[in-house]
Amino acid sequence: MIKDLNIPSEIGNLRLVEKAIDDLSLELDLSDEVYGNVLVATMEATNNAIIHGNNSDPNKKVSIKIRLEEKELKVHIEDQGKGFDHKNVPDPTAPENLEKINGRGIFLMERLSDEILYLDQGRIVELKFKL
Repeated sequence: MIKDLNIPSEIGNLRLVEKAIDDLSLELDLSDEVYGNVLVATMEATNNAIIHGNNSDPNKKVSIKIRLEEKELKVHIEDQGKGFDHKNVPDPTAPENLEKINGRGIFLMERLSDEILYLDQGRIVELKFKL
């Protein structure tokens, strides 16, 4: 099974990603837990790609590729930005960061997915979920 989306870097386009995950969940009959994990992690990764990767530039695209391989769902999110070093992201659980509004996306993605890869200097995030 394959699903591909290429969306302009506008926050409103997150609804297209949500719809694709909803459709996928129905098609694969995902459990509520797996559906929630896939939805939240994918939305966070796409949001980060739009805002941080592409600086909300509607002329830049975010590519989302969803693949089912054996008992694993892979979600590949790629932006056209410069990338980032995932090892230098502030810990949102540190006392000085607890009251900050932003900064929890990567933390959530890492907790909700079974595996996460940062490729091409952080321009690509690949989320893996066991089914």
